[in-house]
Amino acid sequence: MFITGATPNSVRALTNIKKICEENLRGRYSLEIIDVYKQEEIAEREQLVALPLLIKEAPLPKKRMIGDLSDTQKVLTGLGLIQ
Repeated sequence: MFITGATPNSVRALTNIKKICEENLRGRYSLEIIDVYKQEEIAEREQLVALPLLIKEAPLPKKRMIGDLSDTQKVLTGLGLIQ
């Protein structure tokens, strides 16, 4: 999860994804939080265009979800938990 410090949108996105993961993937997920203000080189390498951004790497296919992740159904679909 790429965030921009403690901005309201980043805080909302973190809160939302943690809730979704705990409710649907308890004990079966890994969430890495990267603040682009503190780790600019990672943000450049990933070629970020909008933040906050969640990148699901496994299982494939890799997916990118932008925004505060408040649309739970869309996030669950993006994570491959529902169709």
